[in-house]
Amino acid sequence: MSEDSGESGGLIGRIKEKLIRSKQKTAAEGRHITGRTDSAHARRLPPGQNLVKKWPVLDLGIQPDVPKAEWKLHVHGLVANQVTWSFDDFMALPQSRFKSDIHCVTTWSLYDNRWDGVSARTIMDLVQPSAEARHVIFHSYDGYTTNIRREVFEEPDVIVAHSWEGKQLTREHGGPVRAVVPQWYFWKSAKWLQKIEFSDVDKPGFWEQNGYHNEADPWKEERYS
Repeated sequence: MSEDSGESGGLIGRIKEKLIRSKQKTAAEGRHITGRTDSAHARRLPPGQNLVKKWPVLDLGIQPDVPKAEWKLHVHGLVANQVTWSFDDFMALPQSRFKSDIHCVTTWSLYDNRWDGVSARTIMDLVQPSAEARHVIFHSYDGYTTNIRREVFEEPDVIVAHSWEGKQLTREHGGPVRAVVPQWYFWKSAKWLQKIEFSDVDKPGFWEQNGYHNEADPWKEERYS
């Protein structure tokens, strides 16, 4: 590693540490919690959220550059068929298109996002998780992880997406491929997706270990642990 790259890595580390401290402080103070939960989804906009017109960019200070020719998605763990797909392999799978909203824990929401990719249900049909696999863990190329329950992954609008609004996902928004879990706060929708792990035990991820809720239902205001 060159001296310049070492300095860059140190800067990224400091940015990441500052971000974690800020988020932990936000969680400890319970900011943005209104106390007006909406479990029945009577309103389209979850409590405490603000509607935006443009998609903000949020990350940990790292935006990995993963060329499509080098990208791989590994699906492993408690499955009958462990697989590794190249980008071409992934594009050859049955494709789906969904429209859904985004709700970020930082209080912004963006309506009517059109996604193209492979549905979670298609992936499950192909890999055949065991009955014991009650949890799904996403692993990203930047080292980020996040966890959801299997029944969340099985929701009909969950997609592993390569395109947004008819265009390939940009690097800043998690391209070439990211997870999209529309009914949960968007930190559960891992960018730069590298692995999907099916597990019999829960494995709280990056933000779940740094002050965020393990579930993340926006209508229940499950922002913080």
